[in-house]
Amino acid sequence: MERLDDVLGYKNLKIYQNSDFFSFSLDSIILANYSSIRLRDRKIVDFCTGNGVIPLILTKKCKQNIIGVEIQEKLASLAEKSVLYNHLENRISIICDDIKNFSNNHLNEFDFVLCNPPYFKLEEGSTVNDSYEKRVARHEILINLEEICDCAKKVLKDNGVLSIVHRSTRLVEIFEIFRLYGIEPKRIKFIYETLDREPILVLIEGQKCGRMGLKIDKPLIKYDLNGQMTDEYSRLQKEVYCDSKKL
Repeated sequence: MERLDDVLGYKNLKIYQNSDFFSFSLDSIILANYSSIRLRDRKIVDFCTGNGVIPLILTKKCKQNIIGVEIQEKLASLAEKSVLYNHLENRISIICDDIKNFSNNHLNEFDFVLCNPPYFKLEEGSTVNDSYEKRVARHEILINLEEICDCAKKVLKDNGVLSIVHRSTRLVEIFEIFRLYGIEPKRIKFIYETLDREPILVLIEGQKCGRMGLKIDKPLIKYDLNGQMTDEYSRLQKEVYCDSKKL
């Protein structure tokens, strides 16, 4: 069922979602809020944009225009409806395309790439979700992590940045693949349920042709040891209509 939801705590910013697909979740909010887009970054693209929540948020975080690329026609259509509803067609362009095809046609054009990719490999099981759209969102059916990094390398200018959010259990693999495609890991931020448990997610940024040197940010901790929501997470919760299934 299609519905129109609020996005964040901003006035008059809405998003179309459909209960048959994944609604946007905490990982997208983290990626949009904590990615370090620079003033000099003129061209920004969001791979696997889904229903377009990341470009919508970014219009409130930066002044640059944003392209969102989504392979699934139904999701791209929802994203386009949200762009038009919010009168952001002069800031956001939604392109329905395979990013493998998109990257071959946009070599060395972009300063910053964001991606909230599918988290799970096929061998981890792709039958958890009953809809094709949900399986594609969660599992590496149409594209995998290595292919995403390959596409990012193609579209990024030298010194351009790739920012992704992913499962922390794949951190070593992510570092290896980043470097395989000439993207040097430069910054990580862990996301914890509580500090006495292992992290659930990690935000990772890498720079194409970058020098070695890794910055580890202060983590985002959702709950303190007494089970109380932290101030930082509370601010995010107040800003998001959150479907946390993807976590």
